[in-house]
Amino acid sequence: MGTVIMHNVVSVDGFIADENDDVGPLHDWYFNGDTPIVQGGDQQYDHSGSGSDFRVSSTSAEYVRTMWESIGTIVMGRHLFDLVNGWEGRPPAGDHVVVVSHRPKPEGWHPEASYHFVDGVTAAIDKAQKLAGERTVAVNAGDVGGQILAAGLVDEVAMDVVPVVFGSGKRYFGGIHGQHLLEDPHVVIQGDGVLHLKFGVRR
Repeated sequence: MGTVIMHNVVSVDGFIADENDDVGPLHDWYFNGDTPIVQGGDQQYDHSGSGSDFRVSSTSAEYVRTMWESIGTIVMGRHLFDLVNGWEGRPPAGDHVVVVSHRPKPEGWHPEASYHFVDGVTAAIDKAQKLAGERTVAVNAGDVGGQILAAGLVDEVAMDVVPVVFGSGKRYFGGIHGQHLLEDPHVVIQGDGVLHLKFGVRR
């Protein structure tokens, strides 16, 4: 099975958005460079939905490109799915998406897209790993990501830390309780306006 990585862009005080799901300046680094993340082709990678290609520093481009190319399946919560309408059936990376939800896929929604709605985080990771094979399972941070980490199903925590303090909002680790130990970071890469970090999860 591939590695399960919990990932998100995050403020220095641990928030992935404000109370209204506004990411503020967290994604500015995606557009502050001159190196496209995706080389060639016309595939768009744009979480914001504005239709612009991401252009970052060359350092960030190499890191993000390698990570995105490794992803087979994305795991997300229903709240994020509804917020971005599932990226209209075209995930930013990988070939499959597993949505943790008590509700089924919206009727008639992009039947061509490999999106699977699963009730429960353990079942979601099991499904995601089967779909991904040896490729990476990328778990979106937030409430669902925190639940998956608390269940002992995350191998690595990846954070793109942006120099901003939110003060309040949606937490990277959601409503997780108790201490969860991580290893020393094995990836520390300084981009422009962002610090890329990866930590192994201590078992």
